[in-house]
Amino acid sequence: MASTTSRTNVPQGDPATNGEASGSVPALDRSLDILERLSDEPRGLTISQLSDQLNAPKNSVFRITQTLLARGYLARDGGTLAFRLTPKLLRLAPPRWGSLSLPEASREAMNVLRDVTGETVQLGVLSGQEGVIIDQVEGTRPLRIVVDPGLRFSLHNNAPGKLLLAYMPSSQQRKVFSEIRLPATTSRTITGRSELKQECKRIVACGYSTDYAEADEGVHCIAGPIFDANEMVVGSIWISGPAKRIPKRRFRELGEHVRTAARQISGRLEEQA
Repeated sequence: MASTTSRTNVPQGDPATNGEASGSVPALDRSLDILERLSDEPRGLTISQLSDQLNAPKNSVFRITQTLLARGYLARDGGTLAFRLTPKLLRLAPPRWGSLSLPEASREAMNVLRDVTGETVQLGVLSGQEGVIIDQVEGTRPLRIVVDPGLRFSLHNNAPGKLLLAYMPSSQQRKVFSEIRLPATTSRTITGRSELKQECKRIVACGYSTDYAEADEGVHCIAGPIFDANEMVVGSIWISGPAKRIPKRRFRELGEHVRTAARQISGRLEEQA
């Protein structure tokens, strides 16, 4: 026997059917869904993948991604056609504690660290399963490492990335370890999960992280953790320079300078709590 259903006719445009009763704007909801989904996918997603994962019509996803692309919130890989987030959202709303953003809270310590070491000092935070540089103070040497703020970096082959991974809450860290890819970018890159886990334990034990030409040949980095008032790591500060000026024998000495700067920033954040 065929089943029958009854329905109440509601006039078109009634708040009960279009989401306005709760203040919802469907197109905005879908746009935020796309941004949030992409924040968990550092390698990006195509229109088809976004449509499938969000259970959204492709034409709607296409229109939204094209708008976000035109406004600079998304970038698109020319080969895979996958969309990725750009740093524009971070520039609009950097992490804040009270009246201070993280770059504001860090600038004095970054300047001091630059003056002490002569090297470029950079500041970064976690973004999905990557890190992103949100500020830098250029070094004083004629030959120095300089990048564009917004540059994303992996969590396995450089000092700030490994540090952010090492200090993750255990459940988050397990998830990252189960999903992360470990491509070699130099002969010294860590490409094994067991080795990377041991490296994370070493980092927490000594309080700073090093990059022994693991991301780029001839470039060394040393990073320290920035804590909030709840003892959670919310960012990393590090120095980057040529290997001949930051040789392995100086890692401990320079690591203490980096840790001092990180503690100063952590203290400023604690004051804002």
